[in-house]
Amino acid sequence: MDISFEQPARALLITAEEEELPVSATLRYTAADPLAVHIDFPPEAALDGECVTWTFGRALLEAGLRGPAGSGDVHIWPCGRDRTVMEFHSPYGLALLQFRTPALRRFLLRTYAVVASGQEDVGAAVDRGLSALFGSV
Repeated sequence: MDISFEQPARALLITAEEEELPVSATLRYTAADPLAVHIDFPPEAALDGECVTWTFGRALLEAGLRGPAGSGDVHIWPCGRDRTVMEFHSPYGLALLQFRTPALRRFLLRTYAVVASGQEDVGAAVDRGLSALFGSV
């Protein structure tokens, strides 16, 4: 059975001028892709006016709630006790967002209630990823 859920979240977009603009986001998880989490941003949060989805490892989110984590396009680190910063890099620029840590922890705990850590079916996830990459080649 493919169990999925969404959780709304509020964030603050930190601009180059150090302004904090409120942004809505949706945190998503699906048992069909158990190693990943997704964050959807509405069109008004993107430079091109299109919805944006960032997908990254659930383990990265967990690590970033404890200390600085990430070495690629997504970096996450705690900012005090109640905030967590996420930094997203793309060819078009950089986005720096602050989320409330309790909301991210609640989301992460919900993902582990669906698929416990270490219980992910990695083989099936790899097969799906290869199929998506290569199709019927």
